Formats: sequence, structure tokens, C-alpha cells
Amino acid sequence: MTVRVRFAPSPTGSLHLGGLRTALYNYLTARKLGGTFTLRIEDTDRTRLVPGSVENIIKGLRWAGIEFDYGPERGGPFGPYYQSERLDLYHAYTQKLLDTGRAYRCFCSPSALTETRERLARMRSNATYDRTCLHLTDEEVARRVKAGEKHVVRFNDTAVPRKAPIKDLVFGPLQDGHGSLPTDPILLKSDKFPTYHLASVVDDHEMKITHVIRGEEWLQSLPLHIDLYASLDLEAPNFAHLPLLLNPDGSKMSKRKGDVQVSDYIAKGWEPEAVINWLALAGWGTSPKSSGVPDQPDGAMTMDELIQKFDIEALTHRRTILDPGKLTNLNKQHLATKIKAATNGEPSDVLKRAESLLRDTYPDSEHLQPEYLAKVVTALLPRVAVLSDIRRPAVSSYFFTEPDLASPVAQSLKRGVSDGAYTRVLSATVDLLNTEDELVSAENVRDLLHKMHTNDLSGLSLKDIMNTLRYALSGSKVGPSVPEIIFILGKERSITRLGDALSDDSGSGPITDLLGAAVYHVVGH
Repeated sequence: MTVRVRFAPSPTGSLHLGGLRTALYNYLTARKLGGTFTLRIEDTDRTRLVPGSVENIIKGLRWAGIEFDYGPERGGPFGPYYQSERLDLYHAYTQKLLDTGRAYRCFCSPSALTETRERLARMRSNATYDRTCLHLTDEEVARRVKAGEKHVVRFNDTAVPRKAPIKDLVFGPLQDGHGSLPTDPILLKSDKFPTYHLASVVDDHEMKITHVIRGEEWLQSLPLHIDLYASLDLEAPNFAHLPLLLNPDGSKMSKRKGDVQVSDYIAKGWEPEAVINWLALAGWGTSPKSSGVPDQPDGAMTMDELIQKFDIEALTHRRTILDPGKLTNLNKQHLATKIKAATNGEPSDVLKRAESLLRDTYPDSEHLQPEYLAKVVTALLPRVAVLSDIRRPAVSSYFFTEPDLASPVAQSLKRGVSDGAYTRVLSATVDLLNTEDELVSAENVRDLLHKMHTNDLSGLSLKDIMNTLRYALSGSKVGPSVPEIIFILGKERSITRLGDALSDDSGSGPITDLLGAAVYHVVGH
């Protein structure tokens, strides 16, 4: 048997994290079991359609590395893949239910239905409809249909065949949930469009879906869906309902609270592999094949590794909090992997993406040469959580523009340096750099600074030395190490900045005699 799964979103807005996780678990199941993954658009609720939603959903899936085998734009053997283009199919199945007495036409007006519900509620009845139209004669129904009277088609839940108890792959055996269902649910609306219940059952059967993996919110509708399969004499697929995702405070995720749309994560520069990794682990439970031993990886995994380790029956039935801190850690790990691959000459676009961000951020800088950008990016990326962080002024601006030493951050950094250390450190470092023909590497600069500390500044702490140099070179508390900054800036730019910091401190304008004649020549060069 070929395993077939589907992701069936409604085009009512942007793809959100819960939807992406549902798509991911379907995708992992299909790839793990050698099956197929279908994208189906459930657009039968015409009042809630949002233009551009389908394109947004497909864009989000592809950004995440989730490619569907069949669906919009791709076609397939079970199309069309928009429910609005399959109405004749739903009408045929509706007629089958009508012919067998397992559905009936209801002509009650909205006002009459409201009155009925209120009357039943006053009687403390659990029923939501009194089945008035179930008792209409065939002649009466035919006459009203011929007259064009508006009506819906309801499921007759008094005529459901017996069926086996329900077992969910995630929640296990389920208790009878019919008590939560409305009386004789509507299957076909007055506009001749099906409700979700009828359309999903018909489509899953027609598309030969073997595993229905969807959100926990559909668990309460499962008894109705099983009844429909039985009433249509169809074999039901396997069902797996995914527990809800929660905010860090334990509240239900909402479009009105925090970042829940996939487009938010794309715009903010999160790595797709990290987001997928994060969502995959949000629900990872204990495999029944492991004798109760938890198998809950929490590190970075590739899509191939997720496919290899995934087990739909190992998912927890508990609702899961999405921890932003875990996403940050995973993003750092995936960035590090990409950086390592790029520096080893393996395929990776991370350096090019980072360089492009810097070019866009500092378009007027004189320092956008490819070799220079590569040095800056290589130094910055291990220190950011998200690629787009390299655009922050505190992180990268001093590599492309002169630092603002009068800024509050810079002055705070300077106040941490003892009065006796400032001039000595800057002067000694200028002298040191002037004696070097070339700065070979950051490690080379680090060795030089340590020797300077030992030989010329032994009375000062290494912290005083590094804080002084960081202030003068960058004016920022964050970023690469001081040796890396000096190496990237190069000898001449480093000496210039150290000299400017000395001049600003002395208030004497041009570089003072503290720099010496040789230094003055380099800066003026």
C-alpha cells in the first residue's frame, strides 16, 4: 500500500506556524514511509477567502523546504486540487446519502432554526435541531425543490451503521464524542457548496489518502467523519491529531499575539532549517518502539535527519509551548553549520546573503570590496542569532563607517577604563602596529597584543587594554574580538582610529606628538 498524506489549508490568510508544523509532519510521514504528499486547497467557505493566500502558503512551504508531490501549480492524478472545482463530486456523494436515507433536505429558515435552538435550550435539551424536515414526505420535498425553495442537506445521524471504536495515532483510543456534535450536521449548504465535513471525507477517499494528519481542533469532528465514512460504505483512513502549539505563557497561539505567521520569520531572517527543526521538536515524544525510553533530540537536525528519526506514533498528546530561546539556539547552530560549509568550499549561500545585506545597509561605504566583505561576514556571523542581525549598527557599522565615540554606548565603554590606562594603551598599540609590515591574521594580532601586554603594559589588566582598544576602534560593546577587528580594519585604518581617539581625548585636534613622526606619516597617507 502506498502511503498518501495531504495538507489541506483554507485560503483565509497567511500560512501560520501551526499550519507549517502540520504540513511538516505530513511531509515527514510521506518521506519516511516512501509515500506521496498532496497540497489541497479547501476553499468551500467563500465568505472567508483572502486573495493571495494560496500563493503565500506555497511560498511558505517552499521556503521551509517542503515540496508537495501533487497540488496547485503541479497537478497530479487526483485533481483538481481546489475544492471549489470539485462540486459535482460532492453533489454525487450527497445524492448517494439522500438515496439511502442517511441525509435529508432541510428547508427551515435561519429565523426558524434560531427559534428552534432557543426552544430546545429552554427545555434543557442537548439537541440543536428538532428534525422537522426529516419527516417531510418525498412528494413535499420534490415539490419544494422544484419550486426552487432554498434549502440545505443535513446528515441523518439516526441512520448511521455500526462501526469499530475510534483510535487516533497520537491520542490513542478515543471515547465516544457524539455528544459534542450538533444534531444532524449540515453537509451541503444552501449555496450548493459542501461543508468541511463532507468535502474532506469525499476528497480524502477520492485522493486515496491513507493518513489524515491534522490539528487537534478537528478531534471533536472526528465522530462525524467516521459516521460519514460508514454511511457512504467507505474505508476510513488512519487519523493523527496534532496537539495545539502554545505561547511561552501557556496561552493558545493567536494571530493577534506575537509572531505566528511564517512570513514574519522569513522577513526577520530566520533560517528555514532552524524554524523547521524547532517546529519538528514541538511535540516530539517517546517512541512506542523504545520500551518507554524517551527519544527527544534537542539539537540541530537536517531535514534528512528529521525524516530518518520521525515517528508519527511517537508524538506527544500534550500541548506544546514554543520556546523562542530554543529557536535562537537552533538558528545559531544551523548558521554555524552553513558557515563551516561555506568556508570549506561546500555549497552554501549564507556568505552571499550576508554580503548582500551589508551592501544594502551601507551602500555609500568605501569598504565594500568582496575580499573585505568576506572577512567581515566570517567574523560577524558566529556572533549573531539571526542573519539579519548583522545589519544592526552596533554589530557592523564600525566596519563601514567611522565609529561615533561620543555615543552613550561608546562613552559607557570608555568609563570602564582607568584614567592611567587609556593613553598608555593607545600609544603602545600605535607603536606596535607601526613596527609591523603586515598583519597576517587575527591570531597574529592576538599574539602581538599579548606580547605588548607582557613587555610594555604589564601593570595594566588585559581587560583595560581590550576595553580601551574596543572603544577606540568600534565604539561598540558587541562584535568580534579586538584582534579580529584590527585584522579586518587593517593596519592603516586601525592606526588612524587609535590616533583619532587620542586626539579627541587630548582635545588638541590633529594627531599629537604622542603618536610620533612615523605614526603621523601613516595616518596622513
